[in-house]
Formats: sequence, C-alpha cells, structure tokens
Amino acid sequence: MISYLKGTIAGVVKGSGNRVILTLEVNSCGYDLQIPARLAQQLPATGEGIQVFTHLQIREEQPVLYGFGSVAERNLFRQLLNVSGIGAQLAIALLDTLELPDLVQAIVTANTQLLIQTPGVGGKTAERICLELRNKLADWHLPTAPLTSGPPPAILEDVQMTLLALGYTASEVSQALQAVSQNAGLAKSANSEDWIRQTITWLGSQ
Repeated sequence: MISYLKGTIAGVVKGSGNRVILTLEVNSCGYDLQIPARLAQQLPATGEGIQVFTHLQIREEQPVLYGFGSVAERNLFRQLLNVSGIGAQLAIALLDTLELPDLVQAIVTANTQLLIQTPGVGGKTAERICLELRNKLADWHLPTAPLTSGPPPAILEDVQMTLLALGYTASEVSQALQAVSQNAGLAKSANSEDWIRQTITWLGSQ
C-alpha cells in the first residue's frame, strides 16, 4: 500500500468528466493521481515539491491512485467508500463541495440538507451516509482521561466525534484539544466549528 508520495509537480490536467489528474514526479518516475478539484486549486506551481497522501483502488484489474492534501481528507474519503452506493467519484464530489470540517460536521449532525448540495447526492443517499457513518462512530471510544482544559462541555462530544470521524485516534484528539485550548480567545468560544478547524490545523502541523 502506498501511504504517500513526495515529489515535484509535473503537471495538472482536467480529465473526463470532472476528474482532475495530477502528475507527480518521484525519483524520475511519474505517477498519475486523481485529486479533488479543491486540492488542485491549492497546489503550488509546476516544478514545486509537495507531499500527497494516497489511496490505491483496484477495480476490474484497473488500478487508480487517488491523492489528497491531508491524512484526514484521505481517511474521510475511505470512510465514504464504505457507505453502500458511494463510489470514488461521488466521495470526491462530496469533498469538493464542502470543506472538510463542514462535511464531517454535516455527517455527524445528520444535516442532510447540507449534503445534498453535492451533485449526485439525493436525500436518500445523504440519509444513508449519515446513518452508516454515525453507526461506525458509535463503536469508537472517546478519550477516557478528563481534559484539564478544552471546549465547553456542551460541545465537547460534538468536537470529539467529528475528529474521530476523520480518523484521528482518541489520544491524538485529547492531545490536540489540550494544545489548542491554550488559545485563550478560542477557549472562550462556544462554537464547535472554531474548535474543529483549529484542532485539525494543529494536528496537520505535527
């Protein structure tokens, strides 16, 4: 399994449909990866170096390599693929339509109206996404050690579940919340979205 590739951008082209293909040169070898259009807009110039987190899918003996800008985005992509009726293209469309924290928040809170903004996602599909992924969340264990600081109790569970949905471990979530809580301005906020965004940023910098 290829976890990630680190190399230089050889080119970015739009393929059939809404597919965006990134060609990444790694040790004189070119890899074609399908990436979300949102990531394509954030890439540096051709010839610049980047690291892309990957997912390899083999269907009908045809391997396809997908690339993502963060581990969290790749983890959510993989979880979406586990939902019945959700293929790779629809999973990428969801990632393109909503920013990562907003997409996870919509799933955790069963906000189907937000999910159906994605082309190809109807009401029944949105309900299935929420149902199947929330069921998975029920099997996860939240940090057992009490936080000495962190989000207000009213939103703590929401923040924890969202981060766990992105594939972070309970210990990573606890550590991140402790670190982010040092931001005094954020500690006074009762907005779960602010906590989620800041915590994901902190985790991505580690």
